[in-house]
Amino acid sequence: MSFSVLIQEHDFDVAALQRDLVAGNTAVGATATFVGTVRGDSGSVLRMELEHYPGMTERCILDIVELARGRWSLLAAHVIHRVGALAPGDQIVYVGVASSHRGDAFQACEFIMDYLKTRAPFWKKEFTAKGSRWVAARDSDNLAADRWDQAPRSNR
Repeated sequence: MSFSVLIQEHDFDVAALQRDLVAGNTAVGATATFVGTVRGDSGSVLRMELEHYPGMTERCILDIVELARGRWSLLAAHVIHRVGALAPGDQIVYVGVASSHRGDAFQACEFIMDYLKTRAPFWKKEFTAKGSRWVAARDSDNLAADRWDQAPRSNR
């Protein structure tokens, strides 16, 4: 079983990450992945800069992965989040989950992403032609994460 979290400035190769997620594990029957990209919001965002708290951010995301492992039967999970300066269209986050069954893979991937958006310590600043602004948390992200408090767990 392989579980990892990386915070990095450089881009990532989704195909290579997918291969690594299932490498050598014939028990894998399903994978679910999510790749997030920087939105340009109709062309107004020129770039985004992401900051994090080294050590704390990785630990927080590992804790989220552990929560997912406690709820669903997972064989592997990898999370990569980029920091630094990013342009619209750049990849920003990868979540990949492997399980024996698709339901566990789908739900765990969505859970990890929902919790990552609301609980991991990242700070995002958008730069536009009119200036810059810190990105505030969205109510919709909090509602997405809160729904997991009532969600049923795996039938393992």
